[in-house]
Amino acid sequence: MADSSFSDKVKIVKDKNGKEIVIIDEIRFKGKRAISWNEVRDYLRQFVGKAYTVDDTKDLIFIGNDLPNEYSGSEYTYALNGAVAKAKANASQGIPEMITSANGKHFRLNNEDKHNRNAKYGWYRYDSRFAIPVYAVDGSVERYNAFHASLLVRHSEDEKMYLYDVIDVKKETSNPLEQLNAVHDKKPIS
Repeated sequence: MADSSFSDKVKIVKDKNGKEIVIIDEIRFKGKRAISWNEVRDYLRQFVGKAYTVDDTKDLIFIGNDLPNEYSGSEYTYALNGAVAKAKANASQGIPEMITSANGKHFRLNNEDKHNRNAKYGWYRYDSRFAIPVYAVDGSVERYNAFHASLLVRHSEDEKMYLYDVIDVKKETSNPLEQLNAVHDKKPIS
């Protein structure tokens, strides 16, 4: 059964171009030098066993036991640093919303023997977008930085689809969120 109990600190809104974006209102994982990926792993465990439906395709995506470890300990994650590492860590708060608002489903065959069981029927990638706040000196939200990410989903031998990792996190260079403060009941930035 699909879970619909999303966090009140995470919302799906439309940007000025009408595209959905997941807004994460809290920077939960921060660090001046490095992200505590163990904390991210522990946080993600709350989603294990739940399932969420992609609105665009009606695919049911499950959260398996492997997501917390892969999300926080993959080679891709270890190569991240700076703002992108912070973005991926904090995107973990919006996993349900990132799944439901995902689009652009693409299929790839499984080419690695090590995934013969857990991705027997191949891999899917979905596009998703999220934004995290940038705070002003006084602690108020100054603006949001928007990011694109790919949701990597494995199609397992049990014929279910499981979120495996969030990869290809990239900051968007345009500023589609300039009107978000008004949408979010905050004063627009002048």
